[in-house]
Amino acid sequence: MSPEDKPDIIDVQDERAEGLKAWGWVSYVLHLIVAVAAVIPGAQPSAALLLIALVLDLVKKGEAQGSWQASHFSWRIDSVLWAGVLYLVTAPLWLFFLLPGWIAWSLISLWFLYRIVRGMVAMNRSQAVTS
Repeated sequence: MSPEDKPDIIDVQDERAEGLKAWGWVSYVLHLIVAVAAVIPGAQPSAALLLIALVLDLVKKGEAQGSWQASHFSWRIDSVLWAGVLYLVTAPLWLFFLLPGWIAWSLISLWFLYRIVRGMVAMNRSQAVTS
């Protein structure tokens, strides 16, 4: 490979990285809409937005392998899956005890919002997000 070829390789990697970052921002914004709506009483976040973001992350995750952005795709996927499991596990509290159910879901929603904001801050700095 000649020195003249290296800029083309770097340009392709930069374009790929920027494209993945753009998809990451789309996903984070969708997650943020759902997370903010989940902590506002009376607001109904759309599960469809969350599913769109999850599918987007699952589809694009492979393209991010080996880059700092791979951690963001895993972070968002893990956040949705853990929140979903926690909501399901605590759902019976709503049936029998309204206040504990509300408290549990509020805490889960705040945790989810924290994870999304933390990921967005790291993405803005072009850094991997760590546990």
